Amino acid sequence: MPHSRPAADEYAPYYEAYIAKVRDGDIIKILSEQSDAIRGLFARVPNDRGHFTYAPGKWTLNEMLLHVIDTERVFTYRALRIARGDTVPLHGFEQDDWVPLSGAGKRTLHSVVEEFIVVRAATVALFHGLPIDAWNRRGTASGFSVSVRALAFKCAGHALHHEGLIREKYVLP
Repeated sequence: MPHSRPAADEYAPYYEAYIAKVRDGDIIKILSEQSDAIRGLFARVPNDRGHFTYAPGKWTLNEMLLHVIDTERVFTYRALRIARGDTVPLHGFEQDDWVPLSGAGKRTLHSVVEEFIVVRAATVALFHGLPIDAWNRRGTASGFSVSVRALAFKCAGHALHHEGLIREKYVLP
């Protein structure tokens, strides 16, 4: 089944912890349901909480959510290229270099949450529209072989990882 959990050789070992967080089931449905979960998580959180950080040198809520958005855009770009048969190796990115340039300090929390919802809708549309044979295609990203299926699971697992940190470290409901 194209939406089933990827095998360990379909992604870099680093991503095992993220992929393990994703429950079994239709990955497109799981990705779609995460939008509702994120919206619900932040529904009653005041906008000024977006600038909160739990410790010096740690990301604010806005920065963390923008990191999740940036990462999802990178993962889906990789998925698109690989799904379309592009075999050019894709480079990694340095998240710590991107966050300070994100403009998070000038954004409201709710605007960042809404951006996540829109980006996730595009992610769901991309994966939903892929032909079945595209899910097993592989390419190279950050020096590792990766399948389109694994990239979908990485989107879901990365968001789950950060949702857990938000609940734990930022003391949200």
